[in-house]
Amino acid sequence: MERRLPGLSALGVLGRRLLWALPAYAAGLLGLGAGALVLALALYAGWRRRRRARQRGLELAARLQRDEEAAVRAAAAGLGAAAGELPAWVSFPDVERAEWLNKVLAQAWPFFGQYMEKLLVENIAPAIRASNTHLQTFTFTRVDMGEKPLRVLGVRAHPGAHKKQILLDLNISYVGDVQIDVEVKKFFCKAGVKGMQLHGMLRIILEPLIGDVPIVGALTMFFIRRPTLDINWTGMTNLLDIPGLSSMSDTMIMDAISSYLVLPNRLLVPLVPDLHDAAQLRCPLPRGVVRVHLRAARDLRSKDRFMGGLVEGKSDPYAVLRVGTQVATSRVIDNNLNPTWDEVYEFIVHEVPGQEMEVELFDKDPDQDDLLGRMKLDFGEVLKARVLEEWFPLQEGGRGRLHLRLEWLSLMADASKLEQVLERNRTIVAKPDPPSAAILVVYLDRAEELPVKKPGKEPNPMVQVSVQDVTQESKVVYNTSAPVWEDAFRFFLHDPVNQDVDIQVKDDPRQGSLGSLSLPLSRLLQAPDLTLHQPFQLQRSGPGSRLHMKLVLRVLFFDAPENAGPPPTPPGQLDPPASTGGTHRPPQASPDPQFGTERVLRIHLLEAENLVAKDNFFKGVVRGRSDPYTKVRVAGRVFRSRVIKEDLNPRWNEVYEAIVDNIPGQDVEFELFDKDIDKDDFLGRCKVPLRRVLSSRVVDEWLPLEEVKSGRLHVRLESLDPRPSVALLQQVLHTNSLLQPPRGEELSAALLSVFVDRADDLQLRKGSKPPAAFASLAVRDVSVKTKTCAPTAEPVWDEGFSFLIKRPHVESLELQVSVPSRCRRRGGGPPVPSPGGGGVPWRGAEPPHKLVAIVHACRKLRPVSKEPPDPYVSLVLLPDRSRGSKRKTSVQRKTLNPDFNERFEWDVSLEEASRRKLEAHVKSSPSFMAREKEALGEAFALPQLHLDLAQVDLAEGGAHWYDLQEERSSP
Repeated sequence: MERRLPGLSALGVLGRRLLWALPAYAAGLLGLGAGALVLALALYAGWRRRRRARQRGLELAARLQRDEEAAVRAAAAGLGAAAGELPAWVSFPDVERAEWLNKVLAQAWPFFGQYMEKLLVENIAPAIRASNTHLQTFTFTRVDMGEKPLRVLGVRAHPGAHKKQILLDLNISYVGDVQIDVEVKKFFCKAGVKGMQLHGMLRIILEPLIGDVPIVGALTMFFIRRPTLDINWTGMTNLLDIPGLSSMSDTMIMDAISSYLVLPNRLLVPLVPDLHDAAQLRCPLPRGVVRVHLRAARDLRSKDRFMGGLVEGKSDPYAVLRVGTQVATSRVIDNNLNPTWDEVYEFIVHEVPGQEMEVELFDKDPDQDDLLGRMKLDFGEVLKARVLEEWFPLQEGGRGRLHLRLEWLSLMADASKLEQVLERNRTIVAKPDPPSAAILVVYLDRAEELPVKKPGKEPNPMVQVSVQDVTQESKVVYNTSAPVWEDAFRFFLHDPVNQDVDIQVKDDPRQGSLGSLSLPLSRLLQAPDLTLHQPFQLQRSGPGSRLHMKLVLRVLFFDAPENAGPPPTPPGQLDPPASTGGTHRPPQASPDPQFGTERVLRIHLLEAENLVAKDNFFKGVVRGRSDPYTKVRVAGRVFRSRVIKEDLNPRWNEVYEAIVDNIPGQDVEFELFDKDIDKDDFLGRCKVPLRRVLSSRVVDEWLPLEEVKSGRLHVRLESLDPRPSVALLQQVLHTNSLLQPPRGEELSAALLSVFVDRADDLQLRKGSKPPAAFASLAVRDVSVKTKTCAPTAEPVWDEGFSFLIKRPHVESLELQVSVPSRCRRRGGGPPVPSPGGGGVPWRGAEPPHKLVAIVHACRKLRPVSKEPPDPYVSLVLLPDRSRGSKRKTSVQRKTLNPDFNERFEWDVSLEEASRRKLEAHVKSSPSFMAREKEALGEAFALPQLHLDLAQVDLAEGGAHWYDLQEERSSP
């Protein structure tokens, strides 16, 4: 046998090579071209890569859960804790760990597996076999829930809506080695699942509380938001791991889960027999309805660019509003960065607190729509305020803001105010649908004695419930003439006095009618408590065919006073025009009420621990670490920390500062990533509501990371309230010097708010037309710009800006009024702004011994290739060419007309500066592919400017456009 082993090995290698050649041979026999073969190989490669990635993800998540205690012990040892001593877990104000519950679940998990096996084999399998004649041989061949139980990462308790209710939110994570195999013997088809991940926030309601054992009458479970799901398929369902099909299959499964366990759907587990009004617990009445007025948006980003970015267009914005499974999409406003929709949408709210509204703005494109910004708002804020109208800042949307008005509509079980509601609705101009006056909830319980159309063949009944042009369907109950649905349907009613509810009972899949019912809603208005609970005789059906239902109508009453004042004006926009017919403006405009009320948010990014290891070697055999960094988003700004190399417990100790306002719906968001050569890996995210920080002044917590298996982040957030007191300045400066971190910028000591009203009598050249002017403001290295007014000698801006001041006694504010004009070019070079900008200057007190240069913009740059350049400006204060005399702007991407608005300083006296020259070069940042050509000496244009400072009035300042000369560089 030993002598034959080499021969057998060679035969095995040859057989494998022939097997690899088999697809090419089969393609030739079938007459397929090379393209089909390449497509098949690409699909196989994608499937194999997706398969391995899922398997590695499951193994890594399982290893993290299994070794969690070891990781904590290692962290404790690193902190100097005694051997065998675990660090005390941080006690959060509202979220607690529940290790005792995890131990209970671990011990009870095998018995839960037995229950699931019995449920699938005895209940689910017969229902599947009865649903289709082709599935009559369907069986579960293996049901194993594995040894890894469900884990609860955190528990949060809420006060219930009433005294007989307890609310618990459980952050659950299931990384299981479940294995379920199925087979359809008729078609020799085998499939299954081997490994699964499920993460989400599960709400559990203990209701009603009773004065007898077991104290709790029933347990209700549901997900407030859709959880995340990842499944590893086996057998024939391996095809679902192909990219594209994988996301489609997971979405379909999540839709199925949502139909049972995501609001408004609930799972009810009665704990006592003969539970009173179980249907009301399974499908309770909503808490209320929120009417959302989608008004407008301002200062959206431009996403439509033409000719490779040479021509900047606008965007075609539209909004998507989501509340759980309820989704509404606005119309598209073409070619507008300040769209106005004036649309009204209504959402049913089931749980407060907990349910959120998410609004996302997109730019409509033929291929993939671009994100313009998003915002979230907890409906608890609307319930508290009853009416909430604000310009909400958009996250990831730059300076963009969204104008919304939200009204909380209470549910009244009394028709006495229906006419008042209808009268108010007539005054609301709403589109795309008129405002609702009431909601109807239909509780579909069961039917009895449905007709049998074919002898010996029981029907598969389902129900269609319709109000006007809205139709909803129940699930199908197979092979019975007495089906039990226990389902609920909800409808908005515009005119309940004249509307009807139509019900059709049909036999699925033949859709044959088994009976119908039409009920005028005016009958409900006469019923006590606006409720009908009785069996209804079906028409065009059997003599004993009845439908057991409960119908509940509730009037939507707006019990908050009307806000008669005008909506708040967003920063950067003009005040609403006066009602008078004249056009004369007052000599001084009034700033927005929010002007000067901003606060400063100081973010201390301290450390993280127990992060997920993303850098694995030898296909996961050797576990590495991660190179984590953090992105912080707040008030439209993004801060990025430094990268900590190979550390799962990094310490940053960095501080960031941002100017914020007290507008609801804002969050301080933290996202952690692992720095990689190609694409950075996601390490988790967490957030803190900004309103919570502003109200409590200081938030110092360990925040658990979401959407990952482990990890938490330690941050300290401080809300600083500026005070008009010069006496506190020295104390603040001394405190900042003590708190100054070793890395990062200097801490701010003051907040400067500037309101730019207008300019009068701009100096114009003789015979020239009025300019289209804008104003630019700069403090240190921060510069901002107002909008550009229409051509006039007296431009009006009415805009407010705020700056963080680090050293008020030496820093200065510079304000220039500039004209975005273009001048002639000489020698083929583009114009570049001079130090000091352009237009009519206004200067405050300059700090002594400083030369200040502000680079505003360039125009008509000459392209050196087919692609637009990535320009920046390099400045050198001659004759010194050392690093200390050089400055350069940031790089502007893909443009021939860059705007910089950046400020630079040199510590030189006025006398010394007059003996120097300033050299400016406009350069293009080369791409990675272009570096090789540049190294070979390919000639390109270097526009430059040599400015003799002795010829410039440095004491007066000023701003001008200068012509650039073009220099040719050769190899």
